[in-house]
Amino acid sequence: MNTLPFKISSIVLLLMASSTASVAAEIYNKDGNKLDLYGKLDALHQISNNDGVDGDGTYVRVGLKGETQITPSLSGYGQWELQFNPNRAESESDNMTTRVGFAGLHTEKYGSIDYGRNYGVIYDIAAWTDVLPEFGGDAYGIDNFMFKRTGNVLTYRNNTLIDGIKIVLQYQGRNEGPGETINGRSNILGQNGDGYGASLIKEWDNGLSVGATFSSSKRTDDQNTKLNYGNGDKANVYRAGVKYDANSIYLAATYTESYNATTFGSGSVSGFANHAQITELTAKYFFNNGVVPVVSYLQTKGKDIEGNAAKNYGDQDLLNYLAVGAAYYFNKNISTAVMYKFNFLNNNEFTEKSGINTDDVLALDLVYQF
Repeated sequence: MNTLPFKISSIVLLLMASSTASVAAEIYNKDGNKLDLYGKLDALHQISNNDGVDGDGTYVRVGLKGETQITPSLSGYGQWELQFNPNRAESESDNMTTRVGFAGLHTEKYGSIDYGRNYGVIYDIAAWTDVLPEFGGDAYGIDNFMFKRTGNVLTYRNNTLIDGIKIVLQYQGRNEGPGETINGRSNILGQNGDGYGASLIKEWDNGLSVGATFSSSKRTDDQNTKLNYGNGDKANVYRAGVKYDANSIYLAATYTESYNATTFGSGSVSGFANHAQITELTAKYFFNNGVVPVVSYLQTKGKDIEGNAAKNYGDQDLLNYLAVGAAYYFNKNISTAVMYKFNFLNNNEFTEKSGINTDDVLALDLVYQF
């Protein structure tokens, strides 16, 4: 663990924020057809001894949400969201990515079903602690089975079958190597075989929610033969959580057990932890003057890190930090905050060879959203 030196004195105070408020601009609403435009510009700067983290992290997100009334009881909907990265050179090809893109049908009685690129079912509970202005949610890989955002998923949701209970069922088709399918992926860590998952959430009127979710996916041949660490036919994930959101108080705690599913590292020491335990705790308080202090603790314990490499590493922390800070909301469209990550990981052979950051990070940004 390396403590960040205060080179802030050489920087004019950068404003930092992130907002979970739902705002959008209605651009069309006629004859049962509605289209909303939403967006976010996060002018983000991070300060750290780690060169891979330190610097400009500015990004822009723009999305469209559409809905059409087909019959009095049946409607169609769709959502598409892009992210642009102004911190990249204009000549770089990776300065734009698609976050989500899906379409579906919805009825009040039977729920909704949609297909495309969407959030995986594990994120139904993981989202409870992923509410920080910066940091948080980094225990879950993008396009990594059904942890977070991912493609080729068919999702069914029902909030009315049982009063106060949300039910989600999800199926994911395979996304393998470049030569295998039209969903070919060269990043082996982001591949997956056929999988399925479900979540169950109970909510009460007093702001309390409890929930549990699981997923099980086949792993690809590349994941078992071309990676140095992590082997197994299936990637299984089990997650539970509790949340309280009322009276200006927000508290959330989640716990996960994963098998052959949690990724780590890059280069020669990278792959999947054969077993991982993930703990996340988050607390926020909303003052009437717009100030929102936040604190969150995250830890991912990698268990049985063994594979085809010359050396096995047994049990290692893959993530372990405390994030503290505060946001200030000028109004629903613009806000500012600051977050500091106290990194509890130590430099050792495993963290150095895997490229896992062990330095503290200070994040500052200014967010405009609509």
